Amino acid sequence: MLSEGFLGTAAPRYSDLVLLLEIGMGVALLIGAVLARMKMFRWHAWCQSLIVLLNLVVILAVMAPSFHIRVAPKIPVKLGKAYYALATAHAALGSVAEIGGLYILISVGTNLLPQKFRMTDYKRWMRSVLVLWCLVLLFGVATYARWYTPGLFRK
Repeated sequence: MLSEGFLGTAAPRYSDLVLLLEIGMGVALLIGAVLARMKMFRWHAWCQSLIVLLNLVVILAVMAPSFHIRVAPKIPVKLGKAYYALATAHAALGSVAEIGGLYILISVGTNLLPQKFRMTDYKRWMRSVLVLWCLVLLFGVATYARWYTPGLFRK
């Protein structure tokens, strides 16, 4: 069947693809951080910008519709169950991480924001968003595991 995944779980193929894509994006963000440490700022900017924008597309095309259909109608009644709690935490923290990434991108990479709204402490913002992004990735992997791996996280 075409909709069957390829990672050996009950996930549909698109979920397997998104999981691998998100893990790849997480690795690419870490590579981008290394580029900054190596003072290769142009490559760093391109790498991080591409990942933030690609992630926005994945969020809008796949994650938000899935959350809207499968999770949102059950909030707050079912938040005590791992299926809904993990997905809700992933969505909430992921939204903050993506908005933070977009803010950095707009603040540092463009002149769209007035000077008073631009960041001044680049390193702290970028490192904080990167750490948050890694946490969100872990919540995403946990959500995938709970949704598609029978017997895991049951409660």
